[in-house]
Amino acid sequence: MVFHGKWYDEVAVGDTFGTRQTVTETHLVLASGMFGDFNPLHVDEEFSRASMFGTRILHGPFTSAMISSPVGMYFAGTAIAYMEHACRFKAPVRPGDTLSTQWTVTGLVDKPKHKGGIVVMTCVSTNQAGTVAVEADGKILVARKAG
Repeated sequence: MVFHGKWYDEVAVGDTFGTRQTVTETHLVLASGMFGDFNPLHVDEEFSRASMFGTRILHGPFTSAMISSPVGMYFAGTAIAYMEHACRFKAPVRPGDTLSTQWTVTGLVDKPKHKGGIVVMTCVSTNQAGTVAVEADGKILVARKAG
């Protein structure tokens, strides 16, 4: 089964989409290896236990990637380019946390030269306790449906 994402002309201001995913130990280990970031806040449980976080936390860039994945899926096959992505980390993300991420379309900018337009979005991602972990903004250039 191939999922086809939304075309630019199928999106409206106010549309929402998102996902929910539990952060695992594997996410933490993969992020350390991918980024080469072995800061003890990520890899040393004893060090982290004495920190303000009380345990190891997920890398910010990996958290950013996790919350942006619904954008890629929502515009699967229609995206031309993910143009901007900015995160504000509000609370630590720990292994075992379940992030519920919701994106909201806040604007549309026609780009006839590119046969589509820019979808402007905001995001809020909360953990299982309802605490806001991340807020984000993004812009993606999306193709208009041919025809």
